[in-house]
Amino acid sequence: MQIHPLIESSAALLEFVDLIKDSDFIAVDTEFMRENTFWPELCLIQIADSNHAAAIDPMAPGIDLQPLLNLLVDNEDVLKVFHAGGQDVEIIFNLTGKTPHSIFDTQIGQMALGQAEQVGYSNLVEAWLGVQLDKGARFTDWSRRPLDKRQIDYAIGDVTHLAKIFPMMLKKLVKTGRGHWLDEEMEKLADPAHYSVDPDKAWLRIKAPTRKPEVLGRLKALAAWREREARNKNLPRGRIVKDETLADLAAHPPKDQDGLGRVRGLSATWKSNDIGGRLMDALAGAQPLAKEDMPDRAPRGPGLGKEGALVADLLKLLLKIRSRELNVAARLIARSDDLEALAAGRRDGIAMMQGWRYEVFGQAALDLVEGRMGFAVRGGKLVMSEIEPAAADA
Repeated sequence: MQIHPLIESSAALLEFVDLIKDSDFIAVDTEFMRENTFWPELCLIQIADSNHAAAIDPMAPGIDLQPLLNLLVDNEDVLKVFHAGGQDVEIIFNLTGKTPHSIFDTQIGQMALGQAEQVGYSNLVEAWLGVQLDKGARFTDWSRRPLDKRQIDYAIGDVTHLAKIFPMMLKKLVKTGRGHWLDEEMEKLADPAHYSVDPDKAWLRIKAPTRKPEVLGRLKALAAWREREARNKNLPRGRIVKDETLADLAAHPPKDQDGLGRVRGLSATWKSNDIGGRLMDALAGAQPLAKEDMPDRAPRGPGLGKEGALVADLLKLLLKIRSRELNVAARLIARSDDLEALAAGRRDGIAMMQGWRYEVFGQAALDLVEGRMGFAVRGGKLVMSEIEPAAADA
């Protein structure tokens, strides 16, 4: 594989993109900083196919990233391969308003081939290539210039290893017939809705121990206000106001701006400064949450009960057995809220009751809940055992 020098000009980037634009796949990774900003600060982009690899400096003066961005979001003939790529996809979405497509994530792919639910990149490389990575440059400040050779080598290694692992992983997925298991997960990763936050829906991310419409209405208004403040100032949301403080303000709003000086989590200066005034304006404009906008009740609400909770525990045990038999991550088959929904009597709208999940687990889970299957110990191992109809009716 040819490792190209650090790309710092539009001409060099265009030349590199021309080399890889017809590849079957490209491995993609980014280095970024986001501790002190709302928007991730993109510091480096690494790309590799089977024959070429390079790091691109998006901070280089005058560099035009558009040819690369076009390849990532508009060329569907080239598969984009990431590892744990959610944040990388988010950065690309922020730059283009689009997500890469088609897409593959090796962390998700590994879930179909083993029981590691969130295998780290270094563990993935060691498992597939027998290579132990040098993690020394992992926590470097990627925004500082110039980048040294160790940093660049470390960064490019992320995609050169990935470009070797992906064909091996794909071959094994094809051999096991599990490639289609991942289609839904990859579509979720590429769904733009995951990366576009509507300020008016920001309140849904905040835990509020109440269902009072007036409190939730204030929380909605405050969360939308904070979202806009954070974006405009390019600061993390928590640097504006922390979640727990917003929830407290929604539940116990001050009568006037002077009262902000006595709110835990806010500086005393908020009682007279401009940002405090904007917060009070948001509170003043808040309306009780409409009935149709009320959030769904938690799935462990009424209907599960003590007996249902025991059934859910049995389903979790069954899932553990099946995932061990299949050598697949349990989370890829079913999630806890799905198991609890089935235990509570629901049958519709549950992912594990459809498609391949139903074939490998959902049918057995339904048989367990409805008394057609039970547990048995055979050869010192816990297995599922079909219950004879007569025994089931007794």
